This record gives sequence, structure tokens and C-alpha cells, in this order.
Amino acid sequence: MRRSYHCGALTRKNMGEVVRLIGWIQSIRDHGGLIFVDLRDRKGITQIVFDPKNDVYSTLLPVLKDESVIEISGMVNLRPNDTANPHIATGEIEIVADMLKIHNIAETLPFPLEDSKADKVSEDLRLTYRYLDLRRPKNLHALCTRHRIAHTVRNYLDQQDFIEVELPYLFKTTPEGAREFLVPSRQNPGSFYALSQSPQQYKQMLMVSGVERYYSLARCFRDEDLRADRQQEFTQIDLEMSFIDCEDIYKLIEGMMRIVFKETLNRAIEIPFIRLPFQEAMDRFGSDKPDTRFALELVDLSPIFRHSAFKVFRDCLEKGGSIKAINIRQLADITQGELKNLEDVARALGAKGLAFIKAEKGEWKSPILKFLSEQERDALRKTLSIEDGDIVFFAASDWLQACTILGRIRLECAHLLVDRGRLTIPKDQFNFLWVIDFPLITFDTEQGCYVATHHPFTAPVEGDEERLKTDPLSVRAQHYDIVLNGFEIGGGSIRIHNSALQSLVMRDILKLDEQTILDRFGYMLRAFKFGAPPHGGIAVGLDRLAAIICGSDSIRDVIAFPKTQKGQDLMAQSPSHASEKQLRELHIATIMPPGK
Repeated sequence: MRRSYHCGALTRKNMGEVVRLIGWIQSIRDHGGLIFVDLRDRKGITQIVFDPKNDVYSTLLPVLKDESVIEISGMVNLRPNDTANPHIATGEIEIVADMLKIHNIAETLPFPLEDSKADKVSEDLRLTYRYLDLRRPKNLHALCTRHRIAHTVRNYLDQQDFIEVELPYLFKTTPEGAREFLVPSRQNPGSFYALSQSPQQYKQMLMVSGVERYYSLARCFRDEDLRADRQQEFTQIDLEMSFIDCEDIYKLIEGMMRIVFKETLNRAIEIPFIRLPFQEAMDRFGSDKPDTRFALELVDLSPIFRHSAFKVFRDCLEKGGSIKAINIRQLADITQGELKNLEDVARALGAKGLAFIKAEKGEWKSPILKFLSEQERDALRKTLSIEDGDIVFFAASDWLQACTILGRIRLECAHLLVDRGRLTIPKDQFNFLWVIDFPLITFDTEQGCYVATHHPFTAPVEGDEERLKTDPLSVRAQHYDIVLNGFEIGGGSIRIHNSALQSLVMRDILKLDEQTILDRFGYMLRAFKFGAPPHGGIAVGLDRLAAIICGSDSIRDVIAFPKTQKGQDLMAQSPSHASEKQLRELHIATIMPPGK
């Protein structure tokens, strides 16, 4: 009986067995007297030895190429000591083949599959042949790691008494938020579904239904511009609980992260995580998802310039704005090109420019230096601890914008320091934190109205709701984001479960008209009148979490078949045009491609 094995399973314990293997040819090496083939599958690699004196082998082996699929059988032997490979699990053995069957002969590959070489190939080419790209060890490892995360999460939540419930993909259109993918309904001409951006409303209905503890690995769809940490379709670890508060969420998710990192990286994660109020996060790091693996913190200089002769700073403060600064140590040698790039970043965020002071060779250099008094210079030196070789950047604007501008400058400068070898941001360090106490409501200057910071179902902090009508911008939300190494990997909130309070937020604060409230949220308000429990939840991005654990800069690397930045699947060549017959069945006029 010839027992079948994976290509990574055999060791010296199997010596003398006659076995069967099937897999892809990793490489073929002709050493004259013998031919060696490395046979690979998902589990590993095994060395196969063929005797070219065998007529069958001498006929079949010359036609084979790398990545051809073959089946072999033979006896497991120990390799000679000087040929053993200690870097692989099967490195002590080889199989002397007595049978060869060819299942598929591969054509010449469009690119090499070795990780070091394939990484240099254009991503578009790799995504066109994604089925080959996925054979690479790095990509197979990423998919296996993603599986391990999902498996661990399911086991953990099952132990915490959650039940997995699948929720609909086809929902109703709710135009606020990200753009939606619309799906025409054939049975209801003129009407459309929207692919669910998240299961938010459905999972709240599960709480009203008495489910109490729900989770799913939910597919979500948003018609957004793609980038390294964003895809149009993505997966989130979605959950909701009844009869809980924020502390219950923190404890649950910290426990989940601890076991996920233990199972995938064998790393111990310290809990509880740091909790950082939104205002403090912005004040110190200029971001509500700060990367705390390095310092470079922002400083408020408003007291120094309250009565300054520098009109730009003084006018900003008189209008209620803020003067913020950040000292980037040992970057005074910044090039003009790098400085121009930073100015472009600041302007894109609304700044009119980017003021700076360089400390070089015992003196300060800056276009704004002539406007500063000696007293102000001394205060800057002391407050920012400016030393030779440093460069200080300033932002003068309203508080949020000033923080945001310098937050981006902080990240850009960190990369410049890393490139110069003056800063290390370790990928194997995992800095978790909770950002809390977000404002419930913000004012959108473009729309000229109040908008929900998170979503309109977020509950205010107890006691703050009394100020909803009089001072809505001061009301804090029971909203929390979990941040890891500068990425928001999840967010959630305690929800409003009272119909009257939910109506007040929608009608009196967000100023939604009655028909809009009825059309979009009428069923929710009705449901809340039938004994809705207090509840809350969170959604954690599975793709982002997997990418960080795998040490990848892009979530595309942990998604089996990702889209390009143009939203295209180059392998399957989608999206594609619909036929006229399909369009007629959906009662849609013929859509002509651009330029026709």
C-alpha cells in the first residue's frame, strides 16, 4: 500500500516507506548520474531522485518545466549527511522514484515565482496572473495567516457565547457616508438595492430581536477610491452585544487580540490597552489613529504668540485658532525637494504654506525669523528643546486643522528620518490603544450643517445629552476606535436604543426632514418602541489586521483576488459590460462605453 503524503510531511521517521506524492515542480537539477526534482505543495517541499537510465524517465523528464504538476511514488531514503538541508522540514530525506505520472505540463511562466524576484515585477502583471502569484510562499503564508485569524476569532467568540448570524448583502440605499454600489431590482422596475456598506442597522435589529450576542465575518462594499489600506469590498469582524457598556467592549476585544497574536505570531500582547481621549490624541500626535512607536509629538505654542508682533500668528489666535509646532530632530539637512513635498502635503490639507525654522551650525534660518522677538525665540528654544540639526514646522489655523496638518507632517518626516537611518520604526512592535471621547457631532463647513462624527446611531456619554440642543459640539460620544501602529483597525460605539432620543438627534440636530427619516430609518424608530435593549458593538477590519500581522504595507497582499487602484480585477477582467438583453431585463436603457 503506497500511502499519500503532503510534500512537507516526510521526515527520517518515514525511512523505508514506499509513498506517493503529488504537486508542482519547484525546480529540476540534472547532476549527470541522477536527476533531482524539488516537488512542492502548500505544506512544503520534498526532494525526488530520478535515475535517467530508466527509459520512462529519460523520455518524460526532458519535456517537463517548472510548475508542471506530477505524481510520483517511491521509497523514502536518508540523504547523505553532506547533502542534508536543515532549512526545510523534509531536509533529511529524499524519495527515490519508481513511478512518474504527468498531470499537466506548464508553459513558460510570465514572471518568476521566487519572492525576491517576483516582488520586483509590476503589480498589474502579477494580478493578471494572480493564480500564479498566489503560489508564492509569501502569499500562501498570508492566506494561511488570514485563515488562522478568522478561525481563532470564531473559536474565541463562540467561547464568549456569541452566535454567528449571516446578514443580507442587499440593503437599501442610504446616501450619507461613502458611495454605494447600486443593484437594480428586476422584480421591482425602477427600484434599487444597495450593497451593504456595513451590517450596522441589521445587527441593531438583531439586538431588538433578543439575539443578545451576534457576530459575523461580514462582507462590506463601498464605492471608494482604492489605496493601500482600502478595497471596494472588504471583510470586518462584526459584532454586537446587548446589556453592556464600553468597558465590556474593551475587555472583549483586548482578549480577542491577545489570543489572535498568540495563535498567529506566538506574541504576548499586554492588556489593558492605553486609552487616549480624542482631544489628547490630536493635541499630541495630530491624528485620531496615532502611531506611537516613535515620539515626535506636537506642541501648543498659542500662549507664546498671544500678543505677538507676527501678524499671521496673532490674527489666527484672535479668531479663536491655534498655533501648533513640531520639532523634527536631526532633519535640518532636508532637501529643497523634500521640503516642497511637505509644503504640498500641508496645502492639500488647507494650509496656505508651511512655516519652519532650521537650526544649523549654531544659527537659526527661517523666512519668519525676522517677525519673531528675542523673547519669543527664547520661549521656542525652551518649549521645543531645539538643538543644532533640528527643524521645526508650524501650523496656524483652527485647532483641528492645525493638528491635522502637523500630524501628516509628523508621518512624512518620520519616513524621511527612517530613510536616513536616524529613526527606527520596528514592524515587529505592536502598539495598541483605544481612542475614546470623540465628539458626537461635528460641523461640516462645506454643507453648513451638523453631521454625526461616527454615525447617527451613536449614543452620547451619559449626562452630555442634556446639551444636545444648546451646545451639540460639546457632547461626547460613547464611540471608541481601536488603533494599532497608526492604523484604525476597528471602531464602534454604544448605540442609541431610545426612539425619542434617536428622533431628536435625526430631526433636531442633524436636521433630516420627516420624509427622509421615515424612508431611511422609520422601521428602526418603530422597532425601538417595542422593548429595545441597551446595546453596542464594534467592527474590526480583518484585512487590515491580517496585513499588519503579516508585515505587509497593503491589504491587497492578504486578499485572495484584490482589485487594482482603478477597481479592476485584471485576472477575470471585471468589471465588464452587460449585454443588451441583461439591461432590458433590468429595465435599464443601453449603457454605451465611454467614447462610443
